[in-house]
Amino acid sequence: MPTPVPQHCPTPRELDDLELLVHGALAPLTGFEPAGGLVTLHVPADVAEAAQAAGELELVDPEGLPLARVAVESTFDAGDTGETVGIAGPVTPLTHAEFGAFRRLYKSPGQVRADHGPETLTVPVTDALTLVDLDRIREKSGGDPVLLLALTGHGTPLLSPAALLRASLIAAQQLGGAHVVAVPLASRGDAEADHALGQRVVDAYAPGPVLGVTGEGDLGDEIAAVVEHDQPPVDGQGLVLFFTGLSGSGKSTLARALHDVILERGERTVTSLDGDVVRRNLSAGLTFSKEDRETNIRRIGWVAAEISRHGGVAICSPIAPFDTTRQQVRAMVDEAGGAFVLIHVATPLEECERRDRKGLYAKARAGEIPEFTGISSPYEEPADAAVRVDTTGRSIEDALDDVLDHLYDAGYLHRSTG
Repeated sequence: MPTPVPQHCPTPRELDDLELLVHGALAPLTGFEPAGGLVTLHVPADVAEAAQAAGELELVDPEGLPLARVAVESTFDAGDTGETVGIAGPVTPLTHAEFGAFRRLYKSPGQVRADHGPETLTVPVTDALTLVDLDRIREKSGGDPVLLLALTGHGTPLLSPAALLRASLIAAQQLGGAHVVAVPLASRGDAEADHALGQRVVDAYAPGPVLGVTGEGDLGDEIAAVVEHDQPPVDGQGLVLFFTGLSGSGKSTLARALHDVILERGERTVTSLDGDVVRRNLSAGLTFSKEDRETNIRRIGWVAAEISRHGGVAICSPIAPFDTTRQQVRAMVDEAGGAFVLIHVATPLEECERRDRKGLYAKARAGEIPEFTGISSPYEEPADAAVRVDTTGRSIEDALDDVLDHLYDAGYLHRSTG
């Protein structure tokens, strides 16, 4: 009986890379590279082990639709902890993506070259084109066709991918009928690597000369409206206020007090994602094992990110003891275009135990509650907290002022004048 082929949903960057591979935009490369390459695939160690046994790995989209299979030619250690393994090997496509904003604009280099001749001027675009940019394109094209190559991959455009494409389509009209093609070129987070891979991909698509733009100058009214909608001022941006700290630290009390303040001000729509409420309504059935607790936090993070996507404020107050999970939530919020404010309620363990209104610490000390944070399970103090507040010997109002001062100074909320 053949070994079943495991499935894995790649990261957004890896999904973008997969589409480029399938489209032939990285030719002669036909699959994911070994360690040291720019186009790599990392999977959990248990998935890599199953893929090695089967000889293949099936890649699926976030909805579970099979996209491609990777023949496992080699593996490599992809992280310091050994929890992630890199898989290298050629890719065989199973289907193509059918949904997503402006999906019709995502084409392969072959399709582009079939539609556009060598006289076409190709302009790579990662931001809204300015009036200066448009004039330069007109001058350089000399009346020849223009192709705006919108680089929409994860971490590359300065606007959201959909906004970049909306702005590019408006610019194309203003250029007298230029064409727009979307290319999911994702950032590596390294300027040199991004330049090298970007040059390679642009060369694969461009049927003729290539023109770079500077982004200098003012935007036209129509494009400016797209940018303003995509990048609202700070006080209109979606916001996730994520309180973390030990049980009994005061984080839930502070979160509830902050929720009330924002409601009373009436400036922003606000949603409280309190731990116990979430447990009943979003995470019913989960246990208090480490795995299920982390799943609960990721669910909270996903809902909070969606609230921020639509300009709302979400307030969360889980213990969230592990940095990896907190970073996953931060990434979800970043991906949704929201702002993430991590608030570490750093009340010492001794004070949290002294309060112990629910008797949890006593039970944990007696061995009745396994994996209890601060006693039998670690709490990883965040190094990236925007606010650190100790509630020991302080009133709620006084401690909350530390949080509010940061939100005022950052521009997320306005100071009351009353």
